[in-house]
Formats: sequence, C-alpha cells, structure tokens
Amino acid sequence: MEMTSRERVLQAISLKEPDRVPFCDIAVDRGLAQKLLDWDDVADVGTSSRSENPYTVEESKAIAAHIGLDNISYILRAPTYAHMHKGIDGRTFVGDGKIRTEDDLSMIDLPDPHDDKLYAEAEEFIAEKGDYVTCFVTRIGFFQVVLSLGLERFSMALYDKPAMVEKMLDMYFDWMVVVADRMCKIGFDLFWTTDDFAHKSGLMFAPQVFKELLVPRYRKVLEKVTIPWILHSDGDISEVMDLFIDLGVAGFHPIEKGAMDIAAVKKAYGDRVCLLGNLDLNILGAGTPEDTDREVRELIRDVAPGGGYVLTSGNSLASYLKPECVMAMSEAVKKYGRYPIRV
Repeated sequence: MEMTSRERVLQAISLKEPDRVPFCDIAVDRGLAQKLLDWDDVADVGTSSRSENPYTVEESKAIAAHIGLDNISYILRAPTYAHMHKGIDGRTFVGDGKIRTEDDLSMIDLPDPHDDKLYAEAEEFIAEKGDYVTCFVTRIGFFQVVLSLGLERFSMALYDKPAMVEKMLDMYFDWMVVVADRMCKIGFDLFWTTDDFAHKSGLMFAPQVFKELLVPRYRKVLEKVTIPWILHSDGDISEVMDLFIDLGVAGFHPIEKGAMDIAAVKKAYGDRVCLLGNLDLNILGAGTPEDTDREVRELIRDVAPGGGYVLTSGNSLASYLKPECVMAMSEAVKKYGRYPIRV
C-alpha cells in the first residue's frame, strides 16, 4: 500500500521498512530551486544569515513536489556572529568569527525565545504542511560558538579562556531549551540539528571535550525534545557515535562519503539508529545523470535492506548542483527503492 511521505519517513526513522526508501534533504538552496522550478528571481538572491527560514510553506511544498522529496524543512537558528561571504547564486559561507574577547560577548543578542512572535511563522508552516514529514532544522548551540569565535580561536579558548567558552555555550544552549520545547509542541515531526564537529580525518576536538562541555548541555535540551532527533555533522564522527546514541539520537546525517563508509556504518549501527545520506555532492555537481543513477542504486543496495535508511545528498541540495543530476537522484530512488529491495 502506498504510504504518505510522512508515514514513509517516520517508518524509516523507526528502523522499519516503509513502502519505499524515503527521499529527503535538509535544505534546498534558493538558487537551485529557482533553476529547477524556473522561478524568475535568480538575480535577486541575497546573502542569507542562515538563521531565518528561506521559504514559505507553499514554496517548500512546490519544491518538494517538483523534486520528489518526502520532507519539507523549517529553519530557525540563533544568529552566528561571524563574517559572511556570498558564493554562487547566493549561497553563503562563514568567514572569521567576530568574538575575540569576553567584552565582545555583549554583541550577542539572541531573539527572545519566550516571544510568541518568534513562532508565528512556524505555526503557519505546520498548519499547511500537507502530507509531508516536517523537519525543524536548527543548531543546538555548539557550532554557533565555534563559528562566532573561529575554529582556531575556539580551540585556544578551550585552554586559555574556558569560562568564556562555557558562558557562550550556555547562552546558546539555554536559548535552545526554550525553542526546542516550543517547536515540538507546535507539531514538527523531526528535530534536525546541524552542528559540524568533525573533519574527514576525524573529530575537531578530543572526545573529552564532548563529554565534559557538551553532553550535560545536550541533555538539558533533549529533555524538551519529544520528537525524533536527527544529528547532522560532516566528517568522521565514528569516535562519538555511541555517545550520541546514548543521548537518544534517532538518526545520523550525512555519513560523509570519503570520511565514513556508510555500508560499514549500516552493519555496525543499523539495528540501533537510522542512517540518512549520502550521495556525494561531487557527483551531483560535476557528474552526469548516469553517474547519479548508479550511485543511488549502490546506496540502496548497500544500506536500504532491512529499513532504517533515508536517501539524501551528502550535505544539502546546494545551488551549484546540476538540476539534471538532482532530478536523476529523485527518479532513481523511485526506480530502485521499492521494498523489498531487489537491486
């Protein structure tokens, strides 16, 4: 029986086999959406703060319907205090952090998390969501601190100014405690956090940093999270996967190709956590539809059997990706993803 998109994704998150492999993505750059849907405002793409939601619910549903996504995402993040740089079609990149000394903490001005106005747009989004699974996409509080200080300055501050680092972490995590509680009550289906903490070679910081600085703060937020939690981080996160599973994570994204072997992760963790990933952006951006089709087929063959798998890109649907490859990914999941898997 054909499932709705929402049913399909939630079945996979629950480590079961839905009717077919779900196809989701954490975000779609506006530049790519404009190319795919022939929207006429490409020249008007601005540099986003990455804190605000880029689409109305109707735009989100139009993008999902065109691409074949099973999800729509609503983005709300606390602001990051770093220099932003504009890339292709408005895609933004974070430069050097603006926070250098404890005196600079005065520039951190987070929206009032108790203000009902902060959630009005999200409530409208949920009211008109249709049959899609809805993802609240945010940063739980760690990565804003890293970006606002800058990676090198953050690393040094862990030793030279630990009190300042902890003060910043508390500002962001305490904000998220309130926001997470409200967003779960509004009716989102998934809580998807985007705090990168690894390179391809391994963690940016020793596991002890996570245990001492982050685990207690994560627990404080997660006490308010009543929906499945999806954790996004690029890089090789294998050293802390058990730690996050103990914290209650429902899914890992994107299991970055070149950093981790998603088939091996499936064998090791597939009975404990859902995997979301990981079609290489190099294929989507520089390959062919045939390359894309082959990659999807191999991912479904290696990771989908038994359930607990959601096909996504290896990061997000960026503006520089080839529209024909994105559509080939959509078609391939329909072609190969029907359960029981036979590829």
